[in-house]
Parts: sequence; structure tokens; C-alpha cells
Amino acid sequence: MPQLSQWFIKTAIVYLVIGMLMGIGMAMSQDHRLVGAHAHLNLLGWASSALFGFYYNANPHKAAWTLAKVQFWISTAGIVLMVPALAALLLGYPQFEPVVAIASLLALLGALMFLVNVFKR
Repeated sequence: MPQLSQWFIKTAIVYLVIGMLMGIGMAMSQDHRLVGAHAHLNLLGWASSALFGFYYNANPHKAAWTLAKVQFWISTAGIVLMVPALAALLLGYPQFEPVVAIASLLALLGALMFLVNVFKR
């Protein structure tokens, strides 16, 4: 398995565990204000990162491209910045809105890089 695939899958598992802990915490407390951050962590973090990892495992020649490695770091930065900033925003701290916006653009950039890698020959 290419190292890049391992990076994506290992980070996806970390996102999965954190997402599950967030979900359990919300259920136990009956406070669901963080459901948006929870959803972003599970979809962008767990699901997308796992998908990226499995794709690059099935296409190891594309995992070797520099663009794929940059995609990992851009996508990871977007998720790691977005989830806590979105949580803070949802808890009533509007000053985190610019961080959420920048992190969202990073996540989008990572997705666009993946698109290029998939459609590139």
C-alpha cells in the first residue's frame, strides 16, 4: 500500500474516533449544538479521507504524484482548522467565522486537487 494511502486511511480513522466521541458526547448531554461540526468531521474527515486513501491504494501511480501529496496536506489542514472553528462558531463565537471560511476553501482546494488527480491520465 502506498505511503500516501496509509496517511489518508490513518487520519480517517482518527477522524472516525473523534467523530464517534463527539456523537456520544452530544447524545449523553442532549446538547446537539455541535451537530454541524460533527457532520463535517465525519463526512470530510472520515468518509472523504478514507475514500482518498482507498483510491490512491487502487491507483498507486497517482499516489506518487506531488499533487497527491500536497492534496493530503491541504485537505488535512482544511479539516483540522474547520472542525474546531466551526464548533466554536456554533457555540456562539462569531469571531471564528473567517477561520471556517478559510478552512472551507482549503477543503475545497483539496477536493479540486483530487478531481485533477482522478481525471488526469
